[in-house]
Amino acid sequence: MRLGLFIALCALLFASPLGAVAQSLENIPNGLPFTLSVRPQYPAPFGKATLSPLSNSLNLSNALMVVSVAGREVYRGSAQPVDIALGKAGSVTNVKVTITSAGVPYVQSLFIQPQDVVLVAEPVASTHPLYPGTPLVPLQGSVRVVAVANLKDAGGRAINPEALSYTWTVAGAQIANASGIGKRAILVASPFQYRERSVSVAVRSQDGGLVGGASFSLEAEEPVVRIYRNDPLLGIRFDHALSNEYALSGTETSLYAVPFSLATTNGAPLINWFVDGEPVQTGSSVTLRPSGTGQGSATLSLTASSGNFTPATARLQLSFGAVSNFNLFGL
Repeated sequence: MRLGLFIALCALLFASPLGAVAQSLENIPNGLPFTLSVRPQYPAPFGKATLSPLSNSLNLSNALMVVSVAGREVYRGSAQPVDIALGKAGSVTNVKVTITSAGVPYVQSLFIQPQDVVLVAEPVASTHPLYPGTPLVPLQGSVRVVAVANLKDAGGRAINPEALSYTWTVAGAQIANASGIGKRAILVASPFQYRERSVSVAVRSQDGGLVGGASFSLEAEEPVVRIYRNDPLLGIRFDHALSNEYALSGTETSLYAVPFSLATTNGAPLINWFVDGEPVQTGSSVTLRPSGTGQGSATLSLTASSGNFTPATARLQLSFGAVSNFNLFGL
């Protein structure tokens, strides 16, 4: 799944089989005749959790399943996955499942307690300061991932996020040195191009009574660079990026380049400007000053790079009138 740079997932309080899943010993010979799986692992408040019965000893295809929530029957029929509606964050939903096979009922009970956990991706990459969004995951760069946890007990009391324990897992491997109490953020290396890197976090209260979590996958994107007009009165016109062709007017025109989603791990990107393939200037801005008489055209191009990272490029076909001996810099 691509990165959507803001993904909200929630948590499931689901303790060990001796805790959250309380089995009835009535008519259960030699252990558990069936188990229940809950998906997703971290259901959202006011969302749904799907219960699925599993058994190696019962013939579930010929069994009757009854599901009750808070003492009220919500399903009766064949043994199959059943959706359970959940309440607000921290609220406890008690579920009882009875499976009758060959005339013998077997019972299991569990509770589900959704918790809010949000993962926020903050790519360490370039963008302009007024950009309302965030850059994409940069190639050969890194991403700061922050967990925003809002765990509540059954009474609705929120737990201080700094007092929670965070366990981070990246690409299936637990990152011990980035995990611990109050460790809400982790720096993750960008995946290779066309590949994904999974990131997940499990969040627990220090007594282990409340559990939440979230996960997503990062996918790196190629950087781009955009060119904007720098108006002497209005400033940089970030509301309109120039592309393809641009007609110069007046005695002087200033342009400004912004690379998006270029890794900034090693510092700000380096921007080089070219006219008809010849290097003319470095830096974010370039000033064009046509001189002479007549009409003409030129190709303005630029590259934005950061270390050995993949560069971003852009080009404009410039046209100008009433000039000859074209010299962009008036030299």
